[in-house]
Amino acid sequence: FLFVSMDSMVKYMVQTYTVPQVAWARYSFHMLFLILFLRGRLPKIMATQRLGIQLFRSLLLLTTTGLFFLALRVVPLAEVSAIMFIAPIIVTALSVPLLREKVGAHKWAGVLVGFTGALVMLRPGAEAMTVASLLPMSAACVYAFYQITTRMLSRTDGPMTTLVYTAVVGTLAAGVAAPFYWVAPDMSGWSLMVLLGLLGGTGHFAVIKAFQSSNAATITPFGYINLIW
Repeated sequence: FLFVSMDSMVKYMVQTYTVPQVAWARYSFHMLFLILFLRGRLPKIMATQRLGIQLFRSLLLLTTTGLFFLALRVVPLAEVSAIMFIAPIIVTALSVPLLREKVGAHKWAGVLVGFTGALVMLRPGAEAMTVASLLPMSAACVYAFYQITTRMLSRTDGPMTTLVYTAVVGTLAAGVAAPFYWVAPDMSGWSLMVLLGLLGGTGHFAVIKAFQSSNAATITPFGYINLIW
């Protein structure tokens, strides 16, 4: 629900504001909320046993965000959603060699039934298969690796640690590009940007907690609930 709300808001915002600016808002207000919430605990929370993977995972999410936001600018929301649903298939396949997790027939069935249902409900037409469709396809592939690394980190680092690195890397990287593509927001624009950071941060905290609680092939099919929202 949080991600679909954020995606719909982004689809609306990128018609007025640039993608780097919207990406900056998504991460910077996410970071601001974390600073206000954690306050003096922030340095301790940032202690990690796997700094390299934390930074790599955060860059994967930043790349996914950029590709996905660009896709929403040029491809209808339903088409983007349908193409993004290949991510659970990739995660399920990679969870065996990369995470050493067992994937039974029932889990594969859940993923494939969900994907089939997504195609039936969203009915992406042939017009979706254009050069622009490479954006959400690339986003889905990168997002799959983001989910794999999230599961890896769940074995050593707490969810708040992973969430903080997500915000820090995203804010710094997007902050470099945003000034060159800045469009002055009005009060409504600023309000949407603040809400974007809250939705994105809370949504990814839920994802991190989920991957901490169970294996990747069990968690990813629940992404198809997006269809309801």
